[in-house]
Amino acid sequence: MLYAHAGQEDVLLEEDIDTGIGEPADLIVYNDDHNTFDWVMKSFEEILGHSSTQSEQLALLIHFKGKATVKSAAMAELRPKREALVDRGLSATIEGR
Repeated sequence: MLYAHAGQEDVLLEEDIDTGIGEPADLIVYNDDHNTFDWVMKSFEEILGHSSTQSEQLALLIHFKGKATVKSAAMAELRPKREALVDRGLSATIEGR
């Protein structure tokens, strides 16, 4: 963290405060035989906010490697995203770091 000096006191700058809640974790999506590339990519764009290029690269990684980390963030941020992906039929888990 960075501190600004105000007189003799150290003041924590607001922009340096970590606003993430919870432990860091990875959202992992696994390959399956029933979801199309288009559906997976659309899901990543709509739920995770990824670009079409990033979504395509992740879908290819999942297809060829069996799984991929699609987002890293605080556990609390990833939970609703995992649920939304699962609701769309994707196989997803969260793993702590």
